[in-house]
Amino acid sequence: MSNGSLDLHLFKGKSLLTWVERYNIARGLASALQYLHEEWEQCVLHRDIKSSNILLDSNLNAKLGDFGIARLVDHVKGSQTTALAGTMGYMAPEYVFSGRASKETDVYSFGIVLLEIACGRKPAEPYAKQDEIIMLEWVWELYGARNLLKAADPRLGGDFDEPQMERLMAVGLWCAHPDYNARPSIRKAIHVLDFEVTLPILTPPIIVSTSPTRISGNHDASTSSTSKSGNHDA
Repeated sequence: MSNGSLDLHLFKGKSLLTWVERYNIARGLASALQYLHEEWEQCVLHRDIKSSNILLDSNLNAKLGDFGIARLVDHVKGSQTTALAGTMGYMAPEYVFSGRASKETDVYSFGIVLLEIACGRKPAEPYAKQDEIIMLEWVWELYGARNLLKAADPRLGGDFDEPQMERLMAVGLWCAHPDYNARPSIRKAIHVLDFEVTLPILTPPIIVSTSPTRISGNHDASTSSTSKSGNHDA
């Protein structure tokens, strides 16, 4: 792809993506994941969704790449126990513990990438302030304090659509919830990104350890419809 991978732009100085470009990339990735999970004859579990595997074409359209460890599963069963594969920081807690890949584990990784796009940070920043080292925990804390926009990438200089930024971060947290039962399907996440339903109401989970996947909890999230749902193509 002519514009390389997303991580080159977010973390390695290839270019400073505008907010419009970032939101479009997030939305394009969501469509790609919906196609893999729901619209092909079998469900495709990618198992390694991360910013370095998101490729950008000449128009900065997102393409999900590197299917080397992807697996096909039945749409009904929807999960598979395999040897653990993927990248720490993007792997759902239950996948780390059990090795069972599922739609929900892909959704978790997708949520981490959404937060990277919004915050301009990697999942772990060892040189950040102590309470900001783990991006996911930091954003959860800001969400609980009703100060979510503080996590916006400072390189944007405040030049972003605030409702979109809030929505992108909230969906990122929802998708990366430590309780897989509390995560949305990719289709539900898209409805929120497209402003077709209200933002999910999330209860910040309890932090119980000190690893990159240390957040734990069993909390629900809900949305309510504000307009008719539409069809989305991958």
